[in-house]
Amino acid sequence: MSSPLRGAVARPPSLRHAPNSSTLIALTILCAASRTAAHEHHTEEIPEGMAVSAEPLDTILWIHIGIQILSFGVIFPTGMVLGILRSRFHVPLQVFGACLALLGYFLGHAHGGRQFAPNIHASVSFGVMLLLAVQVGLGVYLKLHLVRAGQAAVRKWAVPLHGILGKALPIVSWVQMLFGGITALGFCREDHFGQCLAHFIMGSAFIAYGILLTILLLVGQAWLRRTGRSQEFFDSAVIAAWGCVNTFTEHKWGGPWVKNDLQHTSMGIVWWCAGLAGLWLSRKRDGGPKRNVIPGFVLLLTGYAMSSHPQSLHISTMVHTVFGYTLMAAGLTRMIEIAFILRDAANFSEDGTDQSSFQYVPMFLLYASGFLFMGATEEQMALLASAGVSHVSYILILYSFAFLLFLFVCMLLHLYAVNAMPAAPNRTSSSGTNGHVIGGAGVDARHVRDAEEFELEGLMSGDEDEESTKKERGVGFK
Repeated sequence: MSSPLRGAVARPPSLRHAPNSSTLIALTILCAASRTAAHEHHTEEIPEGMAVSAEPLDTILWIHIGIQILSFGVIFPTGMVLGILRSRFHVPLQVFGACLALLGYFLGHAHGGRQFAPNIHASVSFGVMLLLAVQVGLGVYLKLHLVRAGQAAVRKWAVPLHGILGKALPIVSWVQMLFGGITALGFCREDHFGQCLAHFIMGSAFIAYGILLTILLLVGQAWLRRTGRSQEFFDSAVIAAWGCVNTFTEHKWGGPWVKNDLQHTSMGIVWWCAGLAGLWLSRKRDGGPKRNVIPGFVLLLTGYAMSSHPQSLHISTMVHTVFGYTLMAAGLTRMIEIAFILRDAANFSEDGTDQSSFQYVPMFLLYASGFLFMGATEEQMALLASAGVSHVSYILILYSFAFLLFLFVCMLLHLYAVNAMPAAPNRTSSSGTNGHVIGGAGVDARHVRDAEEFELEGLMSGDEDEESTKKERGVGFK
């Protein structure tokens, strides 16, 4: 993070040891989290064998939910991108988010209405606030630009640690928000735990896959070229690893086969078999990277299997069927994109700035698949059936969530791309299908070099020199 104060020696003696506002925020977060960690919610109204009481969520708890979604779900990811860009808006936005998060944390321990049994959301909240306090503290330290003896060694590890924690915070926040939703409804306990865990892990994995595809499509092409691997190499490696895990964890070996054990285990087997085939096909004879459709075909097969899962409720059957069709569509459109739209090329242009509108389809369908699968647990289906909610309404709501997350990810990547990657000058080149450049033969060489220098560099970069930091201090929204 940049600052006009270049070191402690530049500060007046009377202010040299004065408390910084961000430091106070970090200390306040830590103290508040430690004090409220011991706070116990009342549980006398919770019926025997239940995880929550019958009272509805009160206004204070709804405000807590809204504030924490805004701070952890919107402000901190935006601030993370601004931090990668060395923007002058990074610090004030993160400070504002930290203040909101602290307020929401207090409200979460001051609500009335529904009571909750001891739960994972409350247990993890202290660790999340501790992570936030450490992150704010590191940001304050880096902001001060101390130049005393030994500070260079400390700064050497503080810079990457601050970056790692900043990029881990959105992932931790996602998990904690899922815990919050589960806790609010009293789900995923006792016999439902394993099934609930599988749905939320797999659903989140589909969404994460969609986000990674979006990143690689919009800002990751230069990085992908530098690896010397095709995208399907990494996809196939993850598929093979995940298949190995599922093969040996979906069934208790030596015990009887129950419910959908055989189907889940067979899906794990086909995943690692297909993953190995995808790894082999991702290289040319000369060792160069090559595209293939194996990952898309795996999605197609998985969607077919999931659409045929036997369910006890009609609404559950319909949601699982639509989930399977959505995942099948994601795999099919992915194969069409590679084989027919791109014709085995990495992208429409060498620098990755030109995309076909069709390329957004498979990644969005992965977002939608993730939300559909996370929203298809046994307890959720039973609750919707008892409330008389139709599967059509529910599926449309889940698709709406997928559109919102897809929009937010694209907005963050646009914010990064327009600031980190210089605008391409007008260029003349031979056009391919629909006027797009295939292979990038006419791409301006200077633009390509600039893109390679800046693309995703913030994910790995350390501290910059003073002149570079001073220059980038004014970067913001465009």
